Amino acid sequence: MKSFLILLIAAFFCISDVAAQSFTNAKYGGDFMSVGAGARALGMGSAHAAISNDVTSAYWNPAGLAHVERIDIAYMHSERFAGIVSYDYGAIAYPLRDSDATIALSFFRQGVDNIANTLNAWDRERNLPRENVQDYIEEFSVADMAFILSYATKASDRLSWGVNAKVINHRLGPFADAWGYSLDAGTQMRFGNTVVGLHVMDLTTMMKFWSINRSEFGDFEETFGDEIPTGQNERVLPTVKLGAGHSREFGDFLVTAAADVDVRFENRRAYFINLGRVSFEPHLGVESTYKNRLSLRAGLTDVTTDPDRSVYISPTLGAGLHLRAIFVDYGFANFGGASSVLGVTHRISLRVTI
Repeated sequence: MKSFLILLIAAFFCISDVAAQSFTNAKYGGDFMSVGAGARALGMGSAHAAISNDVTSAYWNPAGLAHVERIDIAYMHSERFAGIVSYDYGAIAYPLRDSDATIALSFFRQGVDNIANTLNAWDRERNLPRENVQDYIEEFSVADMAFILSYATKASDRLSWGVNAKVINHRLGPFADAWGYSLDAGTQMRFGNTVVGLHVMDLTTMMKFWSINRSEFGDFEETFGDEIPTGQNERVLPTVKLGAGHSREFGDFLVTAAADVDVRFENRRAYFINLGRVSFEPHLGVESTYKNRLSLRAGLTDVTTDPDRSVYISPTLGAGLHLRAIFVDYGFANFGGASSVLGVTHRISLRVTI
């Protein structure tokens, strides 16, 4: 297995290096997955690179999958922007028998449905909408999807590591679609009650290949005077997630504090901390769990600035309930800071161990 993984990583690097010559950098090209996985992390400000240890680790840090001891299944649904954008996540992790290794499969979908297609509803000769215009209007969906196959194992009692093979698909109704691929890699190391984590997303640089279905545009160019997009292959640069977490017991309570920073190389100047093309996005979170049953969470995320250099910080809140093999988590975000104008975010996730 290790030899196969080494060959797979080497192949991705070789292909990426050759293909990169004809690709352009896609700023925010992988942001549809920024919603994350699981409501627990949202309630803690998305500070999860070091402390993730269940099936959702495939997103936060695949090394955390090495700590999964039973079959772990998760599902989450979220809606944003007054319900216009829907987001679904599902995953399953399976620990291999007689081994410290775990494999996992994850699926993400973000989409906007029931979009009106009015391309055939305009009468070019009359320069007016067609009569009985509703008969010419169809609906389509725009969706972003990702499939992740993960492998993680323990190198020792203190050190674990994991990798993801990731495939994404963008679909713009019948008009265009893109496929992309990359590898992620992560590690976690424990020092007593403290754990540190490193996760490099799109380690090999994600390559995305676009294709345009010109036949679906009909008389677009003649009617509106615009050219049909030709499609441009893109690449998404790596994101480095660094994290640390510390847990301590206080009677019947277990308190966990975590801090992450996402390092990006896409010239995201909206973030409060940036050096040239490199931006640093901090995340802070705390969780208090009573008798391993009830959890309360709080966090901070999205430290951004506007053109006037005013600083905005988005707080998060959350709660969790653990009943035998069932984990129910709730997260609440976007009720403060710059993102609050786009509407609050409620997120509920369910996790079951078998």
